[in-house]
Amino acid sequence: MVFGNYICKTKKRGYLCAPKCLPGKGLREFESFLPILFFTFQVPNTVTKAEVIAEIAEKTGIEKTDVSATVEAFFKVVKDSMANGSNIYVRGFGSFVNKKRARKVARNISKNTSIIIDEHFIPSFKPSKTFISKIKNSKKVKEQPVQA
Repeated sequence: MVFGNYICKTKKRGYLCAPKCLPGKGLREFESFLPILFFTFQVPNTVTKAEVIAEIAEKTGIEKTDVSATVEAFFKVVKDSMANGSNIYVRGFGSFVNKKRARKVARNISKNTSIIIDEHFIPSFKPSKTFISKIKNSKKVKEQPVQA
């Protein structure tokens, strides 16, 4: 993100921190940018869990507390099942799978030593073909600038 000649390297979820984004500038100088920023600054398209819960509650007419409990229960089932070694397949959405990482040798460059990392599993999500095709054919996704 660019502010004049300054590049913001600390942006996280669209929030701004003035002292880091504008080196050598205080908060007073940053406040003069605020009216302009609210019209020019584009927040990255991210959705929080609370926003998902609110949207589901709005579309279904179910109370937010019930939707929140359901979403939390879903996440708990996914975590517990994957911790027990099971994979979860949701037709039309994707698969939550445990991926195996082989044993490898890594380097600790600060101490100049080798570290052996044992074989381990990591959680992963693989979207379904219908999910992938929906994203590929989405006009809104095509219009967004690519973010690194």
